Amino acid sequence: MRLVNGLLQLETLFLPSYLASLSFFPHNPTPFVKVQDNICTVIPSGGDDSSAIIAAFQLCSRDATVVFSNATYHIEKVMSTHGLRNVTVDVHGTLLWGTDTDYWIKNSLPLGYQNQTLAWDFGGDDVSWYGHGYGTFDMNGQIWYDLANGTSNMYGRPINLVIRNSTNFYMSGMRFVQSAFWTLTTHTCQHVMFEDIYINSTSTSGAPTQNTDGIDTFYTNNATFRRWSVTNGDDSISPKANSSNLLIQDSQFYGSDSIAIGSIAQYPGVFEFVENVTAERIYCERCKYPAYIKTWTGVQQGYPPNGGGGGLGYARNMVFRDFVVSDLTVAGAYITQCNSYIGATAQCDSSTFTISNITWSNITGTVANSTLAYIQCSGSAPCEDIRLLDFDIKTTGGPFVNCSNVELLGVSCNEPAP
Repeated sequence: MRLVNGLLQLETLFLPSYLASLSFFPHNPTPFVKVQDNICTVIPSGGDDSSAIIAAFQLCSRDATVVFSNATYHIEKVMSTHGLRNVTVDVHGTLLWGTDTDYWIKNSLPLGYQNQTLAWDFGGDDVSWYGHGYGTFDMNGQIWYDLANGTSNMYGRPINLVIRNSTNFYMSGMRFVQSAFWTLTTHTCQHVMFEDIYINSTSTSGAPTQNTDGIDTFYTNNATFRRWSVTNGDDSISPKANSSNLLIQDSQFYGSDSIAIGSIAQYPGVFEFVENVTAERIYCERCKYPAYIKTWTGVQQGYPPNGGGGGLGYARNMVFRDFVVSDLTVAGAYITQCNSYIGATAQCDSSTFTISNITWSNITGTVANSTLAYIQCSGSAPCEDIRLLDFDIKTTGGPFVNCSNVELLGVSCNEPAP
């Protein structure tokens, strides 16, 4: 390590052995990091900046700030930055991911759930991350939409950023555009907050943008999502396995699946839960639903991510209130316990995963069909205490409330849920 014109130049010979051995460090790296007063500023090189970014978080891992200037940083390799304590991340520029899909498919890091992978594994305690409304992640998603071309959960499509093993994590003002797969994920986290987040993943070709979720949570307790704007082709915010005490407020979703509880119960014999979720003051335009719940059937067929079933557990204590919706494409409220990518249509009453104490209230707007609600619960574990209150949704016909195996309050079923 040596100073050159005020910049800290890192050479392989002087890197800690556990860093030098990692595959994402080339043999002759030239990362540059300016270090001053516990501030590490990453200097864009015009080439691959991933090694410099990793080095900056190693040098400023405690009681420090990592700064990305108002410039473009090129990310060509996977990154893992963990063990941070009391660190501020200050993003003024754009982090642009490379287009070598073969590299990402072969080298993206494991999430540890559903056989998904990721580009940047990030973790620490008391971390504050600021994007100022213009700091940007750009994953060059169009190449992935065209490559997958409708293949669900294509292996190797990396999640942008995973926050893992973290407590007291805060992010605000970040922009995420053209996500390759899921945009964000929390995994094994407590007390996390994401405010003023902008996500836009849209395709300029005929290939759909499926699997471009805004955020998915796993093993996460006490999380707040406030003032999000999401335009994508899949779930906007999706609490999954062992997520609890979540608050979603004052957000806008466009052309998405909106708030998705699950899917869950995908692993046979494994107990999982989602509980204590409140979503309020949400605007949905051209979404499929305001909020919905989906579980796998009780019979395993295939393996994750595009197969499974037979999981145990519960989803309970959820409130979706004060939604304004425009031209929903499926229904004003939706539950299905028949999730299966390989067509297990004969097993829809087999799940013993329980769903209870779920309320949709004060939902106003329009549905672009005749279905006000679709509630399909398993005959092996009927849903209990499901409420649809103060629905003021105009449909194009009906309105129909399709139900099966449910204790429903507030409206009456008038058609079975097939």
